[in-house]
Amino acid sequence: MCETCGCDDPTAAPRLTSFPADAGEAGRSGHEHPHEHPLADADADDRTLHLEQRVLAKNDDLARRTRAWLAARNVLAVNLMSSPGSGKTTLLERTVRDLAEGWPLAVVEGDQESARDAERIRAGGIPVVQINTGRGCHLDADMVDRALRVLEPPVDAVVFVENVGNLVCPALFDLGEGARVVLTSVTEGEDKPLKYPHMFAQADLVLLTKCDLVPFLAVDVDRNIRLIRRVNPAADVLTLSALHLPADSAGADAEPGLSAWYAWLRARRARVDPRPRTGAGGRGLARPAPGSPSTGN
Repeated sequence: MCETCGCDDPTAAPRLTSFPADAGEAGRSGHEHPHEHPLADADADDRTLHLEQRVLAKNDDLARRTRAWLAARNVLAVNLMSSPGSGKTTLLERTVRDLAEGWPLAVVEGDQESARDAERIRAGGIPVVQINTGRGCHLDADMVDRALRVLEPPVDAVVFVENVGNLVCPALFDLGEGARVVLTSVTEGEDKPLKYPHMFAQADLVLLTKCDLVPFLAVDVDRNIRLIRRVNPAADVLTLSALHLPADSAGADAEPGLSAWYAWLRARRARVDPRPRTGAGGRGLARPAPGSPSTGN
């Protein structure tokens, strides 16, 4: 697990930057985070396996608590995963612009470096936290927990988590999300589901993006969809383009792919299991007990 990608570097702690929708200057706060990827050791395969299991078990435990914390607020968290350049940020810009009138929205942006994507989302008036992972190749439950602490999404919100561009490691780490969406563009080739089956097998929805380019490519969209379904017959599959469409297309005249994407989000949002809401802290809700999700204790 991540033995060669560089994210086992213990000196490369992730950096978290908050971009509130109504703030002038971005606030930056550093959080030390024990990113416990096992070190490669040819003579200690059993030890490596044990460490991998421990890291994933710790992550999964926090993810379960985060999921319950979100459900108690009827908040849907959507984990967007893909290779770099598939169009995640462009689709996210379009989505938050079209849906901001109806839903409380927030975004967590994950990249190794820079705040470019967070700045693009913030320009639309949406609160966003940028997580820079340094040499890390994915987000994990602890990073997302810290970002949610900053965002404090209100009741009935939708939180989009744009994961680091990578078709391998993000699939291994549960973030506490309510839905996993994998994007793959028509420019990437039709065989990505076969080359990276674990990622596609984890998806609740696969979005085939940049379909406005199909006339200019030697691509077989039907075959691409067949290969996705071969790896994950249960996943929903939609084709769309987020460009070259009018800004008000979220209405009745919306481009079919975007309309279907928004309808899928509405249906998924309606399936969030609301838990009893008690207390008066944190936007009318009790702050969770230590560890639910983590408070640093």
